[in-house]
Amino acid sequence: MDWHLLGLSFITVFLSELGDKSQLAAIALSGSTKFPRAVFLGTAGALLLTSLLGVIAGEGAAQLLPVHWVKAIAAIGFAIMAVRLLLPTAALPEDSE
Repeated sequence: MDWHLLGLSFITVFLSELGDKSQLAAIALSGSTKFPRAVFLGTAGALLLTSLLGVIAGEGAAQLLPVHWVKAIAAIGFAIMAVRLLLPTAALPEDSE
């Protein structure tokens, strides 16, 4: 096992997940129930499943494309999301009922 890669993956995901929507949802759910262990197990299972799907998709993409292409596509995707987050959103028309 590559312990460096394991540690790097853990730190990267841990830091990126702090304060995101799923953590806020877990806080809200656990604050409104008498069974916080069930909330923990449900949210941990969901994070494990989404991580597994990401690893499978990444491995599949790496099999079809060269690794530098996969990294470039990921970088372009993140850059597009960053620009979209920085741009002001257009005002939505108000509903006239």
